[in-house]
Amino acid sequence: MIPAFSMQLRAAPALRLRQRPLFLVAALLLVAGDVIFWLMFAAVLSDSGLATVDGTVHSFMVDSRSPALTAVFAAVTTVTSPLWMTFIGVTVAIGWAVWKKELWRPAVLLGSMVLAVILSTLVKQEVGRARPSSSDFLLGPDDALSFPSGHTLGAGIFALVLAYLLASRSGTRTTTVLAFAGAAAFTLVVGYSRLYLGYHWMTDVVASLGVALGVTGIAVFVDAARHGSSGANTVSPRD
Repeated sequence: MIPAFSMQLRAAPALRLRQRPLFLVAALLLVAGDVIFWLMFAAVLSDSGLATVDGTVHSFMVDSRSPALTAVFAAVTTVTSPLWMTFIGVTVAIGWAVWKKELWRPAVLLGSMVLAVILSTLVKQEVGRARPSSSDFLLGPDDALSFPSGHTLGAGIFALVLAYLLASRSGTRTTTVLAFAGAAAFTLVVGYSRLYLGYHWMTDVVASLGVALGVTGIAVFVDAARHGSSGANTVSPRD
């Protein structure tokens, strides 16, 4: 017991050094996400800033439609609906827990997605923003509130948090870059699909990107803090 405790004490400074970059990343994500969201929130409430071009962007999206793009983005938005993303998230978490025999990372992923649902619901009710004209909807009616985009928020948090949980244990820069690039591209495609199909204003989507960054920051912080308190190895494939 004593030798093991002594080894943990010697390893503690090195562990803290590995934690510091993660805490910095978490802080940057949280601050960036907050700034983006609150700027969009203020713009929508005051009809100023980026909100003044919402109508122009919406008209551009409607005018740029084509059968091929409509088919692609209809598939994207169907698969990334809140219902489907919930199913995908639960399936990935369960599969991960069974395959890797671990609970922490799947729990962080699911917890982040639950937080996304809570935040989306609360903000939608608080802002009460109407969607664009239903005559521009391409996939049928939708009477839900518009701000923020639930599709973009759910998909963004799932992709970004999953990318972090995978990349943070890989130990390679290439994997990290590819994981986050893929997550960012996926999130942007989902957001674009909501604009293209006519269901959201641009500020709805941008606000969702901000919230997704903020929640990812929280996930990074919680994960890093947990490893610091437990003394776990941050690059262990099992944890």
